[in-house]
Amino acid sequence: MSENDKQTLDGIGVWGGGITGGLVAGIAMGLVLHLGGNQIELLGGLATDPGTAVGVGWTIHLMISIAFGLLFAAIASRSFVQQLATSFGDYVIMGLVFGAVIGLFAGGVVFPLAMERAEVAALPLPFLPVSGATAELFSALVFGLGHLVYGLILGAVFATVNGIAPSGVRDRAPVR
Repeated sequence: MSENDKQTLDGIGVWGGGITGGLVAGIAMGLVLHLGGNQIELLGGLATDPGTAVGVGWTIHLMISIAFGLLFAAIASRSFVQQLATSFGDYVIMGLVFGAVIGLFAGGVVFPLAMERAEVAALPLPFLPVSGATAELFSALVFGLGHLVYGLILGAVFATVNGIAPSGVRDRAPVR
């Protein structure tokens, strides 16, 4: 990117990108978690009775997704980050790293604390055709993949909302 093409983020783009990116990425991640093993239902089950777990799980998940989208926006808008992130690909990579970090935090800290609060010793995995360690590994892989999908889409949507397009698009269409 040449000096004339340097993008600057404004407040509307930063926070709009965080909210929009968090919501879109949260939907994509939620689909991975929901279709990959009903993990959205497990999230909802930690907060409510099993009859309303899916709806509550989606609500909680999307609210958290938007909050993390805003955290990503706050980080991405820092001047030292702006000096490092100069292209669409940089934001996608930054999103992937962000998704991996929050996945590790959620799986290693948040879920265990929520399980303790709900007085649950282990998450039930009745939705898988296998049991034991295989089911736990599958569940962890889906959880990790979901967070990587979240980060990938968050970075891409954040960059797009802020007028930072992939080079192939930028060469064909004028961008802000």
